[in-house]
Amino acid sequence: MVSLSLADGFAALNRGDLATAGEACKQALGDNPQHVPAHFLVGLVALEGQQRKVAHDAFKSVVKLDRDHAAAWAHLAKLNVGEGRIAAAESALKEVRRIQPNDPMVIELTGTVLNSLGEYEAAELFFERAHQMVPKNPSALMNLGNVRVFLGKIDDAVGLFKQAIALEPNSAQCHWGLANSEKAKSREHIDQMQGLIETGRQSKRAQGFLHYAIGKESEDLGDWPTAFSAFSQGAKARRETVEFNEADEIAMFEAIKATYTADWLAARPPGMEDSSPIFVLGQPRTGTTLIERVITSHSQVFSAGELQQFGLAVRRASRHNDPKRFSRDLFLTAAEVDPAEIGQMYLRSTAKQRAKKPFFVDKLPVNYLNIPLILAALPNAKIVHLVRGPMDACFASFKQLFADAYLHSYDQGEMARHHARYRDLMAHFHAEFPGRIIDVSYEDAARDLEPNARRLIAALGLEWEDACLNFHESSSGVATASSVQVREPAHTRSIGRWRRYETELAPMVTELERLGVPLD
Repeated sequence: MVSLSLADGFAALNRGDLATAGEACKQALGDNPQHVPAHFLVGLVALEGQQRKVAHDAFKSVVKLDRDHAAAWAHLAKLNVGEGRIAAAESALKEVRRIQPNDPMVIELTGTVLNSLGEYEAAELFFERAHQMVPKNPSALMNLGNVRVFLGKIDDAVGLFKQAIALEPNSAQCHWGLANSEKAKSREHIDQMQGLIETGRQSKRAQGFLHYAIGKESEDLGDWPTAFSAFSQGAKARRETVEFNEADEIAMFEAIKATYTADWLAARPPGMEDSSPIFVLGQPRTGTTLIERVITSHSQVFSAGELQQFGLAVRRASRHNDPKRFSRDLFLTAAEVDPAEIGQMYLRSTAKQRAKKPFFVDKLPVNYLNIPLILAALPNAKIVHLVRGPMDACFASFKQLFADAYLHSYDQGEMARHHARYRDLMAHFHAEFPGRIIDVSYEDAARDLEPNARRLIAALGLEWEDACLNFHESSSGVATASSVQVREPAHTRSIGRWRRYETELAPMVTELERLGVPLD
C-alpha cells in the first residue's frame, strides 16, 4: 500500500481523484481517529461523490472535535437546507456567525446558504464581504450579482456580471447572468459568446448556458431565427447532460391518478388546522410569479418564495430515500402516511415565514403534484393554480434554462407529452376535489388585471387592498426566472409569442394536436 499524507489527499481531491483522496483519509484516521482535517476531507470527498449522508456525518464529527471550525458549520448549514432541516441549518449558521470567520470561501458559502433560505439581504452582506476580501474572485462577483437581481438592483447586478466576465471571460454562467439581467442593444455580447462556443472548449453544460443566453439576447434584438436556433441548440446540449426517463414519469402520473381520489381523501385522518399557507402552483413560466406578487402585495401576506419544504416533508414522513424528488414509489408510499405528520413537518420548517404575517405564499410550481397531499395535510390551506395557453406554456419552458428541475423541457416532443399529462392530472384533481383549487388564467390576468385580482383576493378570504395592483413597485426579493420581468406592470407581450416560431415548433404543435390538447 502506498503511504499517503493528508496533503496528498487534498491534492487528489482538487484533481478529481476521489479514490486516492478517500484512501488518504482512511490512512490519516487510522493513525489518529480524532484528526480534524481528515474528517473534514472525508466530508469534502463525500460531497464530490454525492454522498450527502456521509458528508453530513463527517462534518458533524469535525464540529464535535472542533466547535470553532467555521467551514464545517457552513457545509452543515448547506446540507441541512438541502434536506429541508431549516432549524438545523439556522443553528449551524448561528455558529458560523459566532465564529466570525475570515476565510472568504466560508463567507461566500454562508451567503449561498442564506440565499437558499430566501434571506437575500443577509446573503448580500456576506457576498459583499467575500468580494471585498478578494475583489477579483469571479464567483463572489457572480453570486453578488445574482442576489442583487433577486433584490431588484438590476443595474448593480449588470455591472457585477460585467466585472466577473472581465476576470473570467470563459464563464458561461456569468455570460448567462448578464444576458438575463439587461436588454441587449447590439450583437456585441452575442458575438463574444458565439466565439466561446466556436472554440470547442466549452463543456455541454457550459454550451447550454451560452446558447440560452444568445437566444435571449437575440429575442431582445428581434432576431427571431437566431433566437430559436440558439434555444434549440441550448436545449439539445442541456438534454445531453440530464437524465429524464419518460416511462418513469408516465408511471408516476398514472399511480397518482389511481391512488389519490375523493375516497382516498375522505378516508384520511385529520391533518393540521393551520390556515396560513397559500400555495401558488402549476407549470413553470405560466404567470405564477405575477400572481404571487399580486397576492403578497397584500399587507397580510408574506412572500416565502419557491419553498422545497412540502416535498421534503412528504419524503421524510414517507421514509423515502430515493434520490429522485418525485417518483411512483414515493407517491404510493406517501398515500399511507398520516397527513398530520406531513403537515407538522411542513409547518415546523416554515415557522419563520409564518411568524412574519398571518399568511404566506409558497410559490413552487411543481407542487401541483402534491395537491392531494396538501389537501390532506393542510385542509385549510389555499391552492391557486395558474392556467396558460398550452403552446405559450410549453414554449416558455423550452426556451428557459432551469437549474435542476423540469427535465422534460429540453425536447419538443417530451415537453408536449408532459404538458398533456399535466393537464390530464389537473382535470382529475378538479373532478375528485371540486371547489378546492382556485384556477387563475394568465391571459385573463395579463389583459385585465384588476377584476381578476379582486376575484382572487376575495377567493382567498382577504379584504381588497389597492396595493395588490402595484406589485411591480414592491422591493421584496424574487428568486425565479421572472425576477427581472416582475419589476414592471402586467403586460400582454408574452401572449401568443410562440406563433413567431410556428414553423420551428412544428414537432411540439403536432404532438399536442395528436394528444387532443388545444394550442391556445
